[in-house]
Amino acid sequence: MQDINQEIQKAFEVILNGGIILYPTDTVWGIGCDATNVEAVAKIYALKKRAETQSMIVLMNGEKMMYNVFKDIPEVAWQIMDLSENPTTLILDNPRNVAANLIAADKSLGIRVVKEPFCFKLLERMKKPLVSTSANISGQPTPIAFKDINPEIVKGVDYVVNLHRERIAGKPSTIIKLTNDSQVKVLRK
Repeated sequence: MQDINQEIQKAFEVILNGGIILYPTDTVWGIGCDATNVEAVAKIYALKKRAETQSMIVLMNGEKMMYNVFKDIPEVAWQIMDLSENPTTLILDNPRNVAANLIAADKSLGIRVVKEPFCFKLLERMKKPLVSTSANISGQPTPIAFKDINPEIVKGVDYVVNLHRERIAGKPSTIIKLTNDSQVKVLRK
């Protein structure tokens, strides 16, 4: 198996140069890029054959990064993250400092704070959020293992992280939408 630090360095260099990566997340294999790079985000939409109206989520590694993207974070967001036993994506209102083509029509953005070592350390190195969308063509099933990823996706990225390829994916994250006026709606369990 490759050294995690070498993989972080390789992925970081590709992302820094506007590339997209295929990588293991805390849930499923994902396609990612610098969440502040409009052109890189557009490459992912094109690769997935996904309409830009279908927003993608971003991964973050903690409170500092969250406050860089959201001026106002509802208190309930912190409570949900503290109490969640499984990976949980929160959709929050009025993001900033990210690529415009990541922000949904209702001015919201889905985020997940990760602790998984590869993602966490890559985010530490990037000092920016990382796009995370399942490694599939839009409308096709989410692959549960690396071997199930469509070859078109594998060929279409600039770098494939060489970690956890034998691992079976967990289930996709729970998705909860929180509005600044304190409305909470579970979109996926």
